[in-house]
Amino acid sequence: MPLSAALLQTLHSIVGDKGFTTNQGEIAPYLQESRNRFQGHCDILIRPKNTQEVAEVLAICNDENIPVVPQGGNTGHCGGAVPQGGILLNLSRLNKIRQLDGLNATITVDAGCILQNVQLTADKADLYFPLSLAAEGSCQIGGNLATNAGGIHVLRYGNMRDLTLGLEVVLPDGQIWDGLRALRKDNTGYDLKHLFIGSEGTLGVITGAVLKLFPKPKARACAFVASESPGHLMDVFAYMRDYFGEQLCAFEMMPRFGLDLVLKHITGTTDPFAIAYQWYGVLEISTSRPNTNLQTELEEALHPLFDRGYIQNAVVAQDLMQAEKIWALRESMSEAQKREGGSVKHDISVPVSHIPDFLAETSHAVCNVVPGSRICAFGHVGDGNIHFNISQPETMEKAAFLTNWEALNEIVHEMAEKYEGSFSAEHGVGQLKINEMDRFRGGVELDSMRLIKRAFDPNNIMNPGKVVKI
Repeated sequence: MPLSAALLQTLHSIVGDKGFTTNQGEIAPYLQESRNRFQGHCDILIRPKNTQEVAEVLAICNDENIPVVPQGGNTGHCGGAVPQGGILLNLSRLNKIRQLDGLNATITVDAGCILQNVQLTADKADLYFPLSLAAEGSCQIGGNLATNAGGIHVLRYGNMRDLTLGLEVVLPDGQIWDGLRALRKDNTGYDLKHLFIGSEGTLGVITGAVLKLFPKPKARACAFVASESPGHLMDVFAYMRDYFGEQLCAFEMMPRFGLDLVLKHITGTTDPFAIAYQWYGVLEISTSRPNTNLQTELEEALHPLFDRGYIQNAVVAQDLMQAEKIWALRESMSEAQKREGGSVKHDISVPVSHIPDFLAETSHAVCNVVPGSRICAFGHVGDGNIHFNISQPETMEKAAFLTNWEALNEIVHEMAEKYEGSFSAEHGVGQLKINEMDRFRGGVELDSMRLIKRAFDPNNIMNPGKVVKI
């Protein structure tokens, strides 16, 4: 239903010319989902510049039952920030660093701050914010919080839930909850911030956050290892975790097929080894202790793994440039697979101990349904998060392959459930996986989520149709 001219004028008066548009040409860039699976539509784009403006807009929308979709950098993969009508509330103008407390090792930021800017601000203070994503140059802190983002350093530092001390949130009726407490100990009832982290904008709008900072790593070392099986890579992981303890900050896995795609499609990449192997691991250790030769320590730690048959080859980066080249092989994989053609992608997690069996059984089941499917299973195996992606068979057209999307989803998600895992590890639910919530999170769990949703948002204006059905 079109909004009245009077209501449009009221909204315009709150945020001003820079924060309001109904021009579809200006709105269009905000409506496309990152993987082009969802195309949004809305009549109004509002870009408030502060928390008070967010509150005033939400109060009006709640009174008028107008749907509101909060949006950060719109880098998500599940359509959670793509509007299907109503008002799109983009937070990119809320981009101030409010405070950095070096002694308390915290940084307080607006939700619209770009992740990379938060990293750089911490770095200038000789501190470290460890969340690291491929989209860190454009994703925003509010979106990272709304999806409980993970990335490559979860193994050591945890995901956004672990990195957050306090939040500022505007509730659907326009009330502002000021929970910007920079406390590591605060047992005063329910910890409300954890309801909003991971809620994908369905309970309110996160406008600010207090984030944890850490001592800046003074030394890093990175290795690229080759193994004949995922099981042996898990042996490498277990050994390195015991050997280096908390210094092990990342452990990634990638198959030969994935590396082939990167070498084929990404300019400037090279194979670290002269011959091909079946599986590869990327591991990184770091320390805040100065004058530490981690390269030598890592090389020494790798030697017994050859004797045990866990690895077949290895290279340790000797400088930052070599380390960046190694990481580029892993971080370019999604883009390389996109250039190869059609793919069905999954973001699952299972206990680390189940990874080899999950990969073997799921790959077999997928190829039984679509013979010739090329499995590109890679990701953050140190925390059990696998991006189980399936590329089209070389002999099949993209359109024909993608007709199997639902059948392949069912296989992969059922297997994740069988192996005590989750169908959504770090990308969220959004629109893409909302039906899976009914399949895998039904009963008491999903009923409880709906009760929480109704308690916070009785008019269901906040990102309706995402995460849970009401």
